Amino acid sequence: MHKFMKMFFALLAVLALVVPAGGVLAAKPIVLGAPLSTAFLYGWDAERAIKLAVDEINAAGGVNVGGTKRPFKVEVIDTRDLEAGVPVSEALLAVEKLILQKKANFIVGGPVRSEAALAAMALLSKHKMISILSTGVLTPKYHKIVGKNYDKFKYLFRISGEVVWMLKGELVPALIGVGKQYNLSSMYIMVQDVAWARALGKILGGIMKKKGWKVVGHQVYPTGTTDYSMGLVDAKKKKAQVLLLAMDMPESAVLLKQWFDMKVPALPFGTILAAAEQPGFWKATGGKGQFAIASVVNAGNAPSNATPWTMKFVNAYKKKYGLEPEGYGTASSYMAVYVLKDAIERAGTLNSDKVVTALEKTDMMGVYGRIRFDPKTHQIIPANDPKKGAVGTIFQWQKGKRVVVYPPSIATGKILLPPWMQK
Repeated sequence: MHKFMKMFFALLAVLALVVPAGGVLAAKPIVLGAPLSTAFLYGWDAERAIKLAVDEINAAGGVNVGGTKRPFKVEVIDTRDLEAGVPVSEALLAVEKLILQKKANFIVGGPVRSEAALAAMALLSKHKMISILSTGVLTPKYHKIVGKNYDKFKYLFRISGEVVWMLKGELVPALIGVGKQYNLSSMYIMVQDVAWARALGKILGGIMKKKGWKVVGHQVYPTGTTDYSMGLVDAKKKKAQVLLLAMDMPESAVLLKQWFDMKVPALPFGTILAAAEQPGFWKATGGKGQFAIASVVNAGNAPSNATPWTMKFVNAYKKKYGLEPEGYGTASSYMAVYVLKDAIERAGTLNSDKVVTALEKTDMMGVYGRIRFDPKTHQIIPANDPKKGAVGTIFQWQKGKRVVVYPPSIATGKILLPPWMQK
């Protein structure tokens, strides 16, 4: 009897090692490889959001793969692709390491820089690796490549916005609206020297000219620039009424502080403006961020009531990390994990081709609206109504808070002018 009891307790000890607290046998994890530029906003916020989603899903039992519950596991490698002077090859090495060494089943997040993501397309397709871009990479070229060569690039999806829709569906209508509201019709363009920002500045300037606006100046700044005073002096001299800003570098905070100190009579209208997106921007600028406008691409990256999911996500992020979602790439990275879970469960397998088919049939309500992909280009379908598609968010800093001002369907306030612009 004594011998039997010893064997019984030994068996219990072994079971304790393989059976988790929930009582379900531990299964092999599904590895999510996340190539992200972790020293920058669009990298670290994506990493945090991915891990938040994974924690929630695993706590609820994991992913049902053909009847077996399996947990997600996240492997993050720093691509450094948002750092000045870092070659695209570093991002490619990170992606390859995730696939070959970390044995990733799927890629979520980045690469973050457009140039790096475009370069990684062939590598991902070679390995039939499903990738869901969720941060950075605003270039329309990405989904156009998928559409033109579907058979080769069908494994690649983007669950966040892209610059063409941002322009036509959000930025242009918002600019026209504020122009009518305050009788504004001239802009000075200041953009970062990266592909998406150069293209956005050029295209948006051309569109607004056709709408009757004047473009009185256009400056392109190298990544890492820390003095914008000459451009601001020029904008003031040329009587610009709007500063059109497109920058994903943190140094854009310097531009806004200089704008405030110089009392430049032009509304700072950011398309992507990394520094201004973050909850800590107000404190970091000593309140000089007042009146700055920024687009965070997808709803949920700043508080709103776009869908029942939105504030649930905002509150969960705040509880885990101590601050509100930090900017572009947060909500979309969170949703990428949930959308992937949904597709895997409907496919009943991790087989790439079958999961691709399931992803193409995705139709679910998420943090920033109805989530569906165009079946040919695998770009998320956008809209200005969250019931119809993925909605964006343009907000303005007002008295220390990020107030959503566009689209009207989720707006919580209206655009205000700084006192030195008011007549």
